[in-house]
Amino acid sequence: MSELSLAPRGRADLYLALVGLALLALVLLGPTLHRQAGDLAFGALALLQGGLVIWSLCLAARIGDRRALWIILGIAVALRLALLFVHPHLSSDAFRYVWDGRVQGEGINPYRYVPAAPELAHLRDAAIYPFINRAGYAVTIYPPAAEILFFLVGRIADGLVALKLAYFAFEAVTALVLLDLLRRIGQPATRIVTYAWHPLAVWEIAGSAHIDAAMLSLMALGIWLAVESRRLVLAAAVIAVAAMMKPLAALALPIAWKPWDWRAPVAAIATVVLLYIPYLSVGTGMFAFVGGYVQEEALASGEAFWPVWLVTTLLGPVPGLRTAYLLAAAALVLALAFRLAFAVEDDAETRLRRLSWLVFAGVYALSPGYPWYYLCLLPFLVLFGSPHLWAATLAGYLLYDEVQGDPQIAFWIRDGAMNLAVIGALLWTAWRSKTRRPVVGVG
Repeated sequence: MSELSLAPRGRADLYLALVGLALLALVLLGPTLHRQAGDLAFGALALLQGGLVIWSLCLAARIGDRRALWIILGIAVALRLALLFVHPHLSSDAFRYVWDGRVQGEGINPYRYVPAAPELAHLRDAAIYPFINRAGYAVTIYPPAAEILFFLVGRIADGLVALKLAYFAFEAVTALVLLDLLRRIGQPATRIVTYAWHPLAVWEIAGSAHIDAAMLSLMALGIWLAVESRRLVLAAAVIAVAAMMKPLAALALPIAWKPWDWRAPVAAIATVVLLYIPYLSVGTGMFAFVGGYVQEEALASGEAFWPVWLVTTLLGPVPGLRTAYLLAAAALVLALAFRLAFAVEDDAETRLRRLSWLVFAGVYALSPGYPWYYLCLLPFLVLFGSPHLWAATLAGYLLYDEVQGDPQIAFWIRDGAMNLAVIGALLWTAWRSKTRRPVVGVG
C-alpha cells in the first residue's frame, strides 16, 4: 500500500493530520460554496474530498494503529461538529423527521395527517414547517422504526441539532462494529478512516441528517452479530429493525439465515409486525403515499433505472421493458442472496464479501439512486475497498440539482457519467480479481 504514499514513514502522521485539516476546511467551505457556486462546484468539492480520503488511507497504513486512530477519530469528530448547526442544503428530509417526532409528541399518529392539515396548525413554526417537502399532499412515508426514533429524539429535544447528535451516537456504534470486523478479517484498524472521513457520511449524516445513519448502524450491528457470535435470530431481528428505518437494510438479512432454519425469518417477521402495532389506528393509511412515491420517483415508469431509461431514450418505448428489467434485477439479487445463505465457506471474510455484492446489487439495480442510499455500502468499502464501491459512493455527487439557476451540465450527461464510472469500476474490480494484482486502498 505504501507505493502511492508520498510521505516518508516518520512523517506520515503529520501528513495524515494535514489531510484531515484540509478536509475540515473543505467541509467548512462546502455549504457556502454550494449556495453561491452551484451544484457542480459542490460535486467537484465532494470528489476532491474523496481523493483526499483515499490518500489518507495510504498515509494511515504507514502509521501505528493507535497514533493513526487518534488522528482519524479526532478529525472525524471535528468534521461532524462543523456541520452540527448548519442548515441542510442537500436535502429537506430531516425537517419531516423532526415534524413527525413533534406530531407524535402530541399523541397523533404521524400517518394520519399531511403536515398542512388544519388539525396540525398549532405545531407549525418558522424553523421546521416551511422546509417540509410534500407538506400539502403526502403523509409520512417513513417506516415505524424510523418514526419511533423520531418520537424518542423529539422527547429529548425538538430540532435538527438533537437529531444530528443522536445520529452521531449511532455512528459511534457503526465505527466500533467496523473496527471489530476489520480485526476479524485481518485488516488494519486504520481503514476506519474510509468511513470516518468519507464525504458521503459527512454530508449525508452530519449535513443532511438522513435516517440512513441509524439504519446503517443497526444493519452493521446485525451483520456483526451474525458473523462474530453466530447469534442469527438476534441478528435477524436487529436487521429487521434497520429495515423498518430504511427498507434497503433488508438486503442484509440473508447473512442471518441458515438454510431451512425457520427461527431467523420468524424473528424478522415478528419484529416488523411488532413495530407496526403502535400505528395500526390508521390501518392501511400507513402506506397511503407509497403509490405516490413510486410515481414521483419514476419507479412506476421504470425511468428511475438507468438501463431502462437508456434503452427507452435510444429506441423509444419498449413494451415490457420495465418488467423485464425488474425481473432480471430481482433474479440477480435473489441469486446473490442464495449464494450467501448456502455458502459452504464459513469464514467471516468470504461471507462479508458475498454480502457486499448482494447489497451493492440491490442498491444499484433497484433503488432510485440518491447519494445517501449508498450509505449502506460504506461498511463494505471500509472492509474491502473495492473500486466499484468507491465509484458508487462518490459519483452520486454529480447528480445533485438543488441550486436553481446555477451553471449545469444536462442531467442525462451527469447520470450517464455516474453510471459509466460505476460500470467501469466494476470491470476494473473483475480484472483486478482475475489478475490478483494488489490495489492501493482496495481489497
